[in-house]
Amino acid sequence: MTIRHLRIFVTVYQKGNITQAAQELSMTQPAVSRSIKELESGYGVRLFDRIGHRIQPTELANRLYDQALHIVDAFDRMEHGVKDWDEEGLLRIGSSVTLGGFLLPELVSRFRLQYPSLVVKVRIANAETIKEGIFRNELDIGMVEGLADEPWLHAEPFSHDRLVPVLPPHDPLLENDMLHLEDFKDKPMLLREPGSAGRTFLDQVFAIHGMKIDPLWESTSTQALLQAVAHGIGVSFLPFQLAENAIEEGSVATRPLEGVSLERTHSLIWHKDKYLSASARQFIALCHTVTTR
Repeated sequence: MTIRHLRIFVTVYQKGNITQAAQELSMTQPAVSRSIKELESGYGVRLFDRIGHRIQPTELANRLYDQALHIVDAFDRMEHGVKDWDEEGLLRIGSSVTLGGFLLPELVSRFRLQYPSLVVKVRIANAETIKEGIFRNELDIGMVEGLADEPWLHAEPFSHDRLVPVLPPHDPLLENDMLHLEDFKDKPMLLREPGSAGRTFLDQVFAIHGMKIDPLWESTSTQALLQAVAHGIGVSFLPFQLAENAIEEGSVATRPLEGVSLERTHSLIWHKDKYLSASARQFIALCHTVTTR
């Protein structure tokens, strides 16, 4: 017995006529009759009595009908859920702290207008944690700063940002129109934690210039770093988008950095073996429409 047999049985029972059931199912009359006979011969029972051109359900058919109707209905609802998974399912997105702070909220808001019944579940953590979530299939898509080169990852650039030096509003360095990386050699540094994309990027930049960073503070929170800088505890390098409001308010300040590029690429990542649903692909396409400063 298959779900097809049950669907045909239910329709024949409801119509009380093979021809009408065939029309309802878009099948030929012989195909419907054959399916009913397969059911009967398979279990050694009779489901319908044929009286002339009419059929009458047997007592067994009456008892079977309620159960069959329930099974067919449950199957239809399950199948509907599978077909509509893109509209009513779940999309799991991981984001670095930086991108989760200024880019992801707008993207998710726009995406939900397209898929209002889809649940978008978000995890915000440092880049290494997001990559681990992708590897363990706990996340469908990740958004991280920089380029990912793990062999099991697919990564594609989609936007960019830049880090800027962030100083207390009365720091003596602000007397200069331009700053140099060497100016920060003896400054107390307040930076993101190891494992974050921003910290890895800065470590590499300073190393290229023969300098090693030994932070006074390390934090997963950009806002905590901004507050510490504002209170004169030290200096930091942070994404402009996350420091912009504090700079405009005057609680911290910045200057251009000469001879060093702190611009970074953002990447969308997912496992190379991951099946991407239509909604996941649509979210990726949406990410490629963003513009950053």
